[in-house]
Amino acid sequence: MAPRIADRKLIRIAEKVAAGTRLSFDDGVTLYRSTDILTLGYLANVVRERLSGNKTYFNVNRHINPTDVCVAACKLCAFGKQKRNPTAYTMSLEQVWHTAGIGYSEQVSEFHVVGGLHPQLGLDWFVRMFRGLKERFPAVHLKALTMVEIGYLARRERLSIRETLERLVDAGVDSLPGGGAEIFTDRVRRIICDHKIDGNEWIETARTAHRLGLKSNATMLYGHIETDEDRVDHLLRLRALQDDTGGFQTFIPLAFHPQNTPMHHLPMTSGFQDIKAIAVSRLLLDNFPHIKAYWIMMTPKIAQVAQRFGADDIDGTVVEEKIYHDAGAKTPQALRRDQLFRLIRKAGREPTERDTLYNEVSRDEALLTLAV
Repeated sequence: MAPRIADRKLIRIAEKVAAGTRLSFDDGVTLYRSTDILTLGYLANVVRERLSGNKTYFNVNRHINPTDVCVAACKLCAFGKQKRNPTAYTMSLEQVWHTAGIGYSEQVSEFHVVGGLHPQLGLDWFVRMFRGLKERFPAVHLKALTMVEIGYLARRERLSIRETLERLVDAGVDSLPGGGAEIFTDRVRRIICDHKIDGNEWIETARTAHRLGLKSNATMLYGHIETDEDRVDHLLRLRALQDDTGGFQTFIPLAFHPQNTPMHHLPMTSGFQDIKAIAVSRLLLDNFPHIKAYWIMMTPKIAQVAQRFGADDIDGTVVEEKIYHDAGAKTPQALRRDQLFRLIRKAGREPTERDTLYNEVSRDEALLTLAV
């Protein structure tokens, strides 16, 4: 049943949603500025169920972060460290392959591989790493390297983005995770991540990847110094690229965790902000098949609520997440497959296991044992 619309500015937007009409920049700003969270959630849920019905997707995946050494010094980051930092680490190739195999079972369908911008690890090192992973785990999908990492490697090797991506694909990379987008606005990016590629370069790297046949995700970091207009601009630039390439699978709003960063004075986002971020992204990104509520960042409970506010994905088992835990995340570093099932069912949704490309995975539940 539709709620009574408390914010009268949302009436016209509700009419557009009912008619399947694309929302505008001004509509996006109106959504972000509204406090009528029940109407936002209802409208986002209409779109969500139009696309995914009652299903909530998850996968059995493992995160691998080969190094936290990074030449950038982004104010938003608690993960990256200078090489001289005594707590910094860089795995050997053998350590990467060993980490991938810890607790490995045939249920693991994805390795999610991202790390810092290491001054001494070139493209050849990554090519060997990915080939080694594929040799050892040929059935596992490699979702690896952000647009930022790809841009850094291309610049370091004096190659084009296309040439760099072609070498990575040849080594076994199957898709891209979509991190590092942060906020595209130059004003914000100069303050929070001025050592990274700019917003236009991120977009063009994604465009090149999509044209090579790679699928990717896309992200947005919110809850720092950005404005409502910055967020809407970010979302609509992603929407425009999706119109062109159709290469994005999932959008993941990421809440900024200020602890242990140079921006530690900023407050954490609230559950209200997190739910709104999910709802607004679902309403504006009409051409994105999926919206993910990343439980690592927003807690499993908020991720459950998000399944009624526009999200249709809750991520996966993850196993040893480092980046957001370095920034103070208090969530677990992994969830078992059966825990994800229970979370989704308690949210009133149908748990649907997927692979990275959203092909549904069928398993014999009676015989299933989890080894991750």
